[in-house]
Amino acid sequence: MDTQSVVARIDRKHPGSILKFIKDANEIVAAAGSFPQLMKAVHEENFDMLVDIVGIDWTPRIPRFDLVYLLLSTADFTRLRVRLQTEEGQEVPTVSDIWHSANWGEREVYDLLGISFSGHPDLRRILTWKNFDGHPLRKDFPLQGKHFDKPFNPETIEDY
Repeated sequence: MDTQSVVARIDRKHPGSILKFIKDANEIVAAAGSFPQLMKAVHEENFDMLVDIVGIDWTPRIPRFDLVYLLLSTADFTRLRVRLQTEEGQEVPTVSDIWHSANWGEREVYDLLGISFSGHPDLRRILTWKNFDGHPLRKDFPLQGKHFDKPFNPETIEDY
C-alpha cells in the first residue's frame, strides 16, 4: 500500500484534517478539530489494527502533550502513525468505537498522564489504584513519588 496516496485521498475527503505528512516516518500530524473524522477515514483505508497509543509529555512546550496512535493494515502490514497535539485539560475524542483495542490504551494514557477521552465507555485508572494522587508519567510528577517521606501503608489503597 502506498501510504502517500492514502494520505492524499484522506486529505481530499477531509480537507484541513491533516496538518502535515512526514513521508519518511509514515506519520500524519492531525488537526484537533477534525480528529474523529480523520481516524474514521484512516480506518476505512484498511488500517484495521490499532497497535498502541503513546502519550508524550513535552513540558514546557505548548501544547504540552502528544498522542501517537500506532496503526497497522493487516492486509499488507503497512504501518502508519497519527500524531495529535493536545493541551492539559483538553479532552480528546475516543477512538474506542473505531478500534476496540483503544479502550485499554486510552485508559493507560488517562491513568499515567491525565489526558481525558470524551465518549470513552469506561474511563478509569488501569495501572494505579483508585485514590492514587497524580499521574506518574508527567514530567512535573516528583521523581521519588508523592509523600515519599511517609511510610507506605497498603491499607490506604482504595480498590475498585
